[in-house]
Amino acid sequence: MNRKIIHVDMDAFYASVEQLDFPELRGKALAVGGSEERGVISAASYEARKFGVRSAMSGVMAKKNCPHLIFVKPRFERYKEVSRIIRSVFYEYTDLVEPLALDEAFLDVTENKIGCPSATLIAHEIRMKILERTGLTASAGISINKFLAKIASDYNKPNGQKTIEPDEVIEFLEELEIKKFFGIGKKTADKMYHLGIFTGRDLKTKSVEFLTEHFGKSGQLYYDIVRGVSNSPVRPNRTIKSVGTERTFDENLSSEIYIESRIESLVEELSLRLKKQNLAGKTITLKIKYSDFVQQTRSTTVPYFVSDYDIILDLAKSLLYQEKLKDSVRLIGVALSNLNTDEKKKPIAVQLSFDF
Repeated sequence: MNRKIIHVDMDAFYASVEQLDFPELRGKALAVGGSEERGVISAASYEARKFGVRSAMSGVMAKKNCPHLIFVKPRFERYKEVSRIIRSVFYEYTDLVEPLALDEAFLDVTENKIGCPSATLIAHEIRMKILERTGLTASAGISINKFLAKIASDYNKPNGQKTIEPDEVIEFLEELEIKKFFGIGKKTADKMYHLGIFTGRDLKTKSVEFLTEHFGKSGQLYYDIVRGVSNSPVRPNRTIKSVGTERTFDENLSSEIYIESRIESLVEELSLRLKKQNLAGKTITLKIKYSDFVQQTRSTTVPYFVSDYDIILDLAKSLLYQEKLKDSVRLIGVALSNLNTDEKKKPIAVQLSFDF
């Protein structure tokens, strides 16, 4: 029996929340995060997207594309508050909910709490309830697996939905442009173009051996998904791989002394998040982005799970001085990975010092 999977994706979530809360921003080209001088945009309203403004774009480039762009600071606590309301709607239909972020999630409604046989009708109900309870619109994709549902949710954005029926899957995938395949980024798409692969139909002509030769382990994945084969289940409790935080500075920093003070505030925020989620880890990573946008990461692993502020700070500082900075720095990030997310492992309270 085919599964019935829904992917719900809020429309320009952060920007839409800002426009909801502040009516004067409605209908305006809006960017959440960044600034016209520096920083990176977290989200853009649809009015801004018409000018080519996108998330992860630098504020400088966004302002160049859209001179009348309005920048607002993100309010993550407010976004989390709205996200909780949205997720409460999901759980009215199924407990098989896999959040991907605050603004999107997969739902398995093969068996559901209201006994409705139509995933399409359930998706429509969910979208209407979200609108009633939050004032925000959502889009949805419905199909037999997560891969197809994710692709479908982009088709009729904003405030729409698309269903790919089981008997439509193969034809749909054959006609689909490679760049629209979920999980195939720009670099992979460019590589496929050079190999003469532009659509799903082109991809389907390639053997698994050919795809593995050119794309490694992902070759088998590409071979399967173009045939509609994707058996990844909706996982209600996704394992957290890492916890981190980062900041883009108002001015580039060239002194380790100044960067140290920024690291202290980052580690303080990180340790609070770790304690709130009862997490600890063994690998600390320092992320450095230079003024020319070149990014560098430095990591170290210790033999014990740590979550303590002082220990993480010592490790982060040691990474900062591991080698000389190559240029002035525009962004610093600190993350903890190799976490104790295995149910058999519990956080170990460690009070140790490490000599380097």
